[in-house]
Amino acid sequence: MATATREVVAPDAAPPAAGELSGPRLRPAAPAALAIDAVSKRFGALQALEDVSLEVRAGEVHCLLGENGAGKSTLCNIVFGVHAPDRGSLALAGSPFRPRGPAHALASGVAMVHQHFSLVGNLSGLENLLLGRDLRQLAAASDDRLGRSGLIRSFQRRVEALGARYGLTLDLSRPVEDLAVGERQRLEVLKCLLGEPVLLVLDEPTAVLPPREVAGLLELCRRIAAQGCGILLVTHKLAEIAAVADRTSVLRRGKLVHSSAMGKIQLDDLVRSMVGRELRPLSALERSAPPSAARSAALLKVEQLGYRDGHGAQRLDLSLEVRAGEIVGLAGVEGNGQSELGAILAGLLAPSAGRILLDGRDVTGAAPRTLTQLGVAIVPDDRHAVACHLGLSVAENLSLGRLERFSRFGLLRRSALRDAAAPLLAAFDVRAQPDDVMRQLSGGNQQKLVLARELSLASLRFLLAAQPTRGLDAGAVEAVYREILRARERGAAVLLVSSELDELLAIADRVLVIYRGQIVGERPGGPDQSEAVGRLMSGQRLECA
Repeated sequence: MATATREVVAPDAAPPAAGELSGPRLRPAAPAALAIDAVSKRFGALQALEDVSLEVRAGEVHCLLGENGAGKSTLCNIVFGVHAPDRGSLALAGSPFRPRGPAHALASGVAMVHQHFSLVGNLSGLENLLLGRDLRQLAAASDDRLGRSGLIRSFQRRVEALGARYGLTLDLSRPVEDLAVGERQRLEVLKCLLGEPVLLVLDEPTAVLPPREVAGLLELCRRIAAQGCGILLVTHKLAEIAAVADRTSVLRRGKLVHSSAMGKIQLDDLVRSMVGRELRPLSALERSAPPSAARSAALLKVEQLGYRDGHGAQRLDLSLEVRAGEIVGLAGVEGNGQSELGAILAGLLAPSAGRILLDGRDVTGAAPRTLTQLGVAIVPDDRHAVACHLGLSVAENLSLGRLERFSRFGLLRRSALRDAAAPLLAAFDVRAQPDDVMRQLSGGNQQKLVLARELSLASLRFLLAAQPTRGLDAGAVEAVYREILRARERGAAVLLVSSELDELLAIADRVLVIYRGQIVGERPGGPDQSEAVGRLMSGQRLECA
């Protein structure tokens, strides 16, 4: 069992003021909210976990760090009752804990926010909170004479009081599909807090959040821990660990390789524990000089591109160019037109004005299959919605868009699919077998598979990489950008869209800033441009170019 001397926030301590991130404070060691003892789990030939022991104390934020496929999600799913361990045991608040399923785990005091939301889009926030619940148990009043509408009003008052307690203000009458990503995340957390859990498990909660929402979620974690709840937070982001963790444990290849209080280890040591080696800064990755405008014509031209949404609002009005052998970064706060631009470039959305030229050829409105044949590779910002099919095998997903190469008389030659998949899985470090079902992979391995498929296009000419490192660990981030730089060296034009500004500035040859659907400025790549790009992202104009 992991031991640590870090002292954490007292359960009865006052929560930090709004907008203030309080670091871990000191108090005598708290009892364990969750104790995991020598847990192992195998899926076929894959040993997902092996003799893992750790504890999460009441009132602390315990961060779980590890590479994609290290076993983090498997461990969380065991705690939440999705999987049963092959060996080992769990204890919750000092009592043996053997969850028979998620419902049993919830009833026992364990709540979990999954990386991908489990909300019904066309229902309101309140209706989502009501799903599967007994009103008479959850309402703030117990008067048997209350009818259904009275119970719902009573329940809503309870929800609003809980939201006010934790700073989770939401309009519960709006459909979930109309909520911003951060609002959906808060709704998921509020749903968990209704059961007053002993333990809250958060699996990669910031992977889908824009940067401005991350600090709010970390502050919320401190507020919840301050009320005595133990929090197990899975994350890849070292800055988040530094901001919020009381203790951190590291998994590598299914084994616990480190667990300690944050005051006893440096962040660089955590990275070494996670990946087993030193990582270089992204700016140190090998690259040649970008082509000059005088020596290289634009391979991709976007000319006066316009798009209006279903309400007639102008969402895009921009022009841009990307030369062969160049990486152009597109920086901007999420929601400023990046998603619409990506969908148009991928052939998934028709523009209302303008045109797109690929090496002089008009490809405006071309179908995704046509774009693939022309050497256009797309890594979209939502891999589940448009980049992969979770019910198909790994090998089938690697060959989407080119299955005709592996068919004969209308039938797939599955042995050929597997043979073609194996070297790609190895080259991109996708930790899976060709016959594995896509949904069984971790989010990071799913992302690496999409990259492997798109970057392996023999005729690659243009790459749109939208949020390519979302949900990836530090080692995988380095590997992804190394592959993107290789595509650049092959002469591909690359448009890189990322909310990770430090990554964007380290990799891009030049950076365009998008604000309210327009390009409002251009800066060269490099970390020294962070302030200037940040000002442009906020809508400020620079005094000089």
